[in-house]
Order: sequence, then C-alpha cells, then structure tokens
Amino acid sequence: MESSGGIQASLGGRYATALFELARDSKAIDTVEASLATVRQALAESADFKALTTSPLLGRIDAAKGVAAAAKAMGLDATTTSFLGVLAQNRRLNQLPAIIRAFRGLASRHRGETTADVTSAHPLSDAQVIELKQQLRQRVGREVAVELNVDKNLLGGLVVRIGSQMIDSSIRTRLNTLAHAMKG
Repeated sequence: MESSGGIQASLGGRYATALFELARDSKAIDTVEASLATVRQALAESADFKALTTSPLLGRIDAAKGVAAAAKAMGLDATTTSFLGVLAQNRRLNQLPAIIRAFRGLASRHRGETTADVTSAHPLSDAQVIELKQQLRQRVGREVAVELNVDKNLLGGLVVRIGSQMIDSSIRTRLNTLAHAMKG
C-alpha cells in the first residue's frame, strides 16, 4: 500500500495502516470508519470509556474484556471489535485517537478526498457543514471530508486545517491580532 511516511512513522499510524488494509481487503472501509466514528464519540462523551482506554492500572485481560463489552454495547463491526481486542492485548488502547485520525486520513485518500480538521466555537448544524464542504470543495478543487471539533475558547468563527494549510477566522485570533496591532 502506498502511504506517506508520516502516517506509517508513528505507532498509531502503523496500527491504522494495518486496520485500513484489513478493511480494504474485506471491502469494509466504510463500516470500519463508521465504527471508529462511534468509538471517537464515546471517547469524547464517556469518562468511563476514556478511562478504560487510558488507565495504566488495567491489565491486558481486563482491558480486553472491557473493550469487548463496550464494542458490543456500541454495536461495532467485527473487524473493529477484534482490532480493539488486539490493542488491549498490546496495551495500545491509549493510541486510539491517533489511530482514528490516521485511519480517516487513509480512507479519505482512498476515496480521492481531502480531509479538513474544522474547529468551531459551537457545534455546526447539518446545513452549515454542507455549506462548509461546498466552500472547501471550491477552494481545493476536490471533495473534502470534514472532521468536526468544538473549542469554546475560539469565541466564534472557525479554524480549518487542510494538510499544512490553515484558515483561521476565529474571533479569538482576530482579537489577539487587534490587541497586538494596538500595542504597536
């Protein structure tokens, strides 16, 4: 598989690449990506699940049992469930955020899309996401998959990262720029 050295260089990237190749070979990229989105949401919303994936106090067997039960409760596909078990056995559950990010990048590239990390002060509505995708598509010239994040410290506006390019229209940055300009 052709993959950038950057993704494969990291531990999370190597795991993501292995999972992507399994999903590609079984024609289940979309299914695995949906399951990983569920896991990402659980990490963000459930303190218990986050603790399960980051606690150094849990042994391999207990972590594996815990993620198996969580995967069943979340309705994850078999490939993702098995993958979480491997991560638990290898004591790599703490790498899940990096693995999910890298997998999404690989899946987007496979579909010919570009991935944009979008951070907003408040959650975006479906209509706003659709409009944002259209604007980004016009700017970069191809389909854009967006990964949405919320950072209330922005106060308003958006910060969009596409590869090494960053578009920062947040109110926080505008206020900082204004304050800097006023200092002279």
